[in-house]
Amino acid sequence: MQSYEKIITFAKKKMKYADVIVPVPIAQTFTYSVPADLNDAVKPYCLVKAPFGKSRVVTGLVISVYDNEPVGGFEIKPLTELLDDKPAVFPVQVKLWKWIASYYMCAIGDVFTAALPSRVMSGKKSGKQKPPCSGLKTLQEVDNLSITLTDAQNKVLNDINNSFKTKNITLLHGITSSGKTEIYINIIIETLAQGRQALYLLPELAVTTQITERLKSVFGSQMLVYHSGCTDVERLLVWNYMLDNQTPYVVLGMRSAVFLPFSNLGLVVIDEEQEPSYKQQDPAPRYHARNVAMILAQLHGAKTLLGSAAPSLESYLWAVNGKYGLVTLGERFGGGDLPQIEIADVRDLKRKRRMKDTLFAPSLREKIDDAISRGEQVILFRNRRGFTPFVTCRACGATPKCAKCDVSMTWHKKKRRLVCHYCGYSADLQPVCSVCGSAELQMQDFGTEKIEEEVRTIFPDVKVARLDFDNVKTRNAISRLLTEFESGETQILIGTQMITKGLDFARVSVVGILNADEMLNNPNFRAYERTFQMIAMASGRAGRRERQGLVVVQTSQADNRLLNSVLIYDYRSMAEMELKERYDFGYPPYTRLIIMVLRCKDEKILDYIAEMYASKLLALFGKGVSMPLTPPAGRVKNLYIRHITLKIDVTLTLAESRRILSQVYSEMKQTKDFTKIILHYDVDPL
Repeated sequence: MQSYEKIITFAKKKMKYADVIVPVPIAQTFTYSVPADLNDAVKPYCLVKAPFGKSRVVTGLVISVYDNEPVGGFEIKPLTELLDDKPAVFPVQVKLWKWIASYYMCAIGDVFTAALPSRVMSGKKSGKQKPPCSGLKTLQEVDNLSITLTDAQNKVLNDINNSFKTKNITLLHGITSSGKTEIYINIIIETLAQGRQALYLLPELAVTTQITERLKSVFGSQMLVYHSGCTDVERLLVWNYMLDNQTPYVVLGMRSAVFLPFSNLGLVVIDEEQEPSYKQQDPAPRYHARNVAMILAQLHGAKTLLGSAAPSLESYLWAVNGKYGLVTLGERFGGGDLPQIEIADVRDLKRKRRMKDTLFAPSLREKIDDAISRGEQVILFRNRRGFTPFVTCRACGATPKCAKCDVSMTWHKKKRRLVCHYCGYSADLQPVCSVCGSAELQMQDFGTEKIEEEVRTIFPDVKVARLDFDNVKTRNAISRLLTEFESGETQILIGTQMITKGLDFARVSVVGILNADEMLNNPNFRAYERTFQMIAMASGRAGRRERQGLVVVQTSQADNRLLNSVLIYDYRSMAEMELKERYDFGYPPYTRLIIMVLRCKDEKILDYIAEMYASKLLALFGKGVSMPLTPPAGRVKNLYIRHITLKIDVTLTLAESRRILSQVYSEMKQTKDFTKIILHYDVDPL
């Protein structure tokens, strides 16, 4: 009996335990025992299978392995399987995840789920296959390669390198078509020559598709591509290649590329740093890739280069105040002039009945005619997809609403369906009003599909293409459409914001912005900043290289103060004016915003809980807390929504803010029906 007890005691001493991150929205890690047969194989940062709850088995990431039996009296279940004895991530990645979870106030399990590709999570091995972009140039050839720069570009390159001697982050404020990409390429070449890795972030798949071929011709096998357009297998190949190869390479990617396993990162380039596309909205983690990339660079001791023709006001302020370096590039590549901008006063034109039954101001129609006759190209921008955003009843004013969301449905003529752009629900358009029975239904406003129909009617012999999420959804479809436009086969390109970001087409001479009012009237404190940025970026597509282009902005607010800055490309006056207003009214970057989003199936319970929650926060945070507000879409996917906005002074640390929020959350958990509430935080909302 005594020897049996010794054996048991010895076995207990040899028992190992592992703390594991599991892919569930819970802040903590979970402790498991390591089976005896896996004692020597389970190591930190390996993937394992672990039981979770009553019947689930999930893939988890081991964070630590130790011998001491945990205290606390909770049940410790054994791991069920080791997926791979090779680490799936590097320690620095987990440090980044912890920062994301802390700053964006979400669970580490949510970050883990977002970070690892599905094929990595499942343990499928890719072997020693080459990464997706390979076989064109060796590193030695890249070392000897240089991109010819203009005198202005060379000066900027030197200024950036000098800035990096004292600043870890530098903002390159370069006007559209000034040749920022060539500067990025040169700095990346320098980074690779130093034996380090580089990350080049872009905001949109359409931009990534066009620039991929350009960078492949430079970097060849030293370039990897990682974004939402890649297949699961391609993502797996890139991930495993980076784990196995700590050699110099550049990754071209969108926001999810910040999660990749870099081992020796030396440079992060964030092009179009002002773009809202860098912010993940749903699901968690609701991170901003620009900010995460800067932290990633910091963890690696790398430099960050932000690039933009119209920087975010936050980045501009930090650069002007000396927190970041600031380098400007004020002339176009090849010495061309910036496009001329004209304002078409739609209100006046409609009053004079000069825009009856057409979407185009006479001046824009004339310029399109001229461009087509000269064999040039045209881009028409409208940030609304579908045929018409609203179908209304003339008799009672009712509009068809989504069955699951409190939003109007958009009419898609090609599909012959009403579609909700929040949840995807669709329905037939009924011949009569569902409220009053009237057959007098009318289409209100217009989207890209309606623009395309009118353009094809006006120009039946001209090839027209439409670039929006409805028309092209895959990487190959986007690539094919852009190739046809770049070659001149397509003469008129219609699209949403996808077409405004960094695309380079030499033959485009006219850009039409068909409704600036919607941007100007957006009930958001960033509305004017965003409008300036959008018009500036859309304008940048016109008159590339040696010829001056033309931009026609259609608006009913021709006397709007912002448009005066737009007309002369005066970013500085816009920025100073907006920053003053932000300071006066307490908005970022002078405060930090956090929106608490509360959702519930029962609207009465939601209102009761939200009111109580806001009152408790108000007592602790003071006047910076708003009472609950219903957002424009007050119900989505059958859940009612309320927002509580916290405007927090920047002198209050994020840690202290989290402490207060955690305290109030603990109190609210005792409230009846609180378990019926779904809560998340949107930190630094856009």
